[in-house]
Amino acid sequence: MEKQIFINTSIGETRIAMLEDGKLVELFVERPENERMVGDIYLGRVANVMKGMQAAFVDIGQTQDAFLHFSDIGESIREYSSIIDYDSSEGLNKFNKDDLKEGHEILVQIIKEPISNKGARLTTEISLPGRFLVLVPNQNLIGVSKKILSQREKRRLRKLARTLRPENFGVIIRTVAEGKDEKTLKADLDALVQTWRKIKNNVKKATPPMLIHKDLGMASSIIRDLFTPDVTKVVVDSRTLFNEIKSYLRDISPQLIDKVEFYNRAEPLFDAFSIESDIEKSLARKVWLKIGGYLIFDSTEALVAIDVNSGKYVGHSDHEHNSLRINLEAAREIARQLRLRDLGGIIVIDFIDMQDPKNRKKVYDELKRELKRDRAQSSVAPISDFGLMQMTRERIRPSLLFSFSEPCPTCGGTGRVTSKGAIVNKIERWIKRYRTTNKERSLKLFVHPEVARYLTDGFRSRIRRIMWRFWMKIDVIPEDTLQFDDFKAFNKKGEITL
Repeated sequence: MEKQIFINTSIGETRIAMLEDGKLVELFVERPENERMVGDIYLGRVANVMKGMQAAFVDIGQTQDAFLHFSDIGESIREYSSIIDYDSSEGLNKFNKDDLKEGHEILVQIIKEPISNKGARLTTEISLPGRFLVLVPNQNLIGVSKKILSQREKRRLRKLARTLRPENFGVIIRTVAEGKDEKTLKADLDALVQTWRKIKNNVKKATPPMLIHKDLGMASSIIRDLFTPDVTKVVVDSRTLFNEIKSYLRDISPQLIDKVEFYNRAEPLFDAFSIESDIEKSLARKVWLKIGGYLIFDSTEALVAIDVNSGKYVGHSDHEHNSLRINLEAAREIARQLRLRDLGGIIVIDFIDMQDPKNRKKVYDELKRELKRDRAQSSVAPISDFGLMQMTRERIRPSLLFSFSEPCPTCGGTGRVTSKGAIVNKIERWIKRYRTTNKERSLKLFVHPEVARYLTDGFRSRIRRIMWRFWMKIDVIPEDTLQFDDFKAFNKKGEITL
């Protein structure tokens, strides 16, 4: 499988696209007003403890207080916390979650970006990712990536980690460390330990809420985490970023430098590699399948619903065979779209009905197989008797829907607006109430242009019938500034009556 990374920068945003075998599978977007926050470390202050929710809300200086579940509070907290007294002879101190009180200072790290009206999610288990290792202060664990398949290599790396690991630090070996020597791993580890010492020194001078450590930006973190040896090339259209990436790789992975290319042609980078059109498709509600069927994506507050439809597909006369073919292709495309749109939380997929349990199992296995390419963790349940598949996918940052769009000011994000007929009925009921308390028989009615056309269309228009019914003269005036379902009325003296 061929992997490629393309990085496009502009004044307003940085976009990173990952392609697998020429197909866009992941897209990351960062803007100055909405920078990546996962990995950032804050000295926060506990704003509220909700024992019924088994959680606390922590002020980290953002618009919304961040969320800290008790399960994300480690068994030990260092001297940077005001919750407990630090005993330098022990180095670590046990912490009882019942001791957490409002006003306590606490060092926390963001593990999930704020989404919609929800604040960021936090943990007290700090971790510092490097190119080859992840440093976990105040732990004694040693871990090796499951993606390293060679048991001999795992044993070698685990032995190196035991040798290199400083006291009271945990170490996790990343996938890209496979085949690296002791000198390379030690250099990465030393840099992370030095970063941790700076964080501790910054905490001593900090007053909460305060940002203590800013993790790498989006582009740099992508290079650190995703630029693995199986990536064939990285193409960048910013000379500054191109030089930064080369400088970073020169120290830790010089063998990858030749894979980095600078794009300086007149045609936009994402247009030249047909990425822009794929991005537009990823934002569409309807996604067509090559076989002729299509998918419908609907995001709600509670879950994401995906509907599989046969569309233009004719196929064979056997309905079961047709359904299986469409569902199998749908499963493959859904797995890609989940990564591309970065959809998370609860996801419900309505596949086309199949009667044979073996066919349902084939679709289930196909989706599970395709999801193995996904870095985000997911859990999938078999197709139910109703033809529904339920799954959850790890949510770390807002989906593309939140990055590229905002709720419609007219419908409030529901995708539905009040019908013109319902608005006219609402106006008629208001006029009836108005006539019971006022003797005025002349009104100027300001409505949305679409509603104005609906009211005045035809000789026996709706507004004529309303005027005859209430024996009034009503002038309908289109007003662009009004919401679709809003209206205003003035009497002949120019007084607002609504």
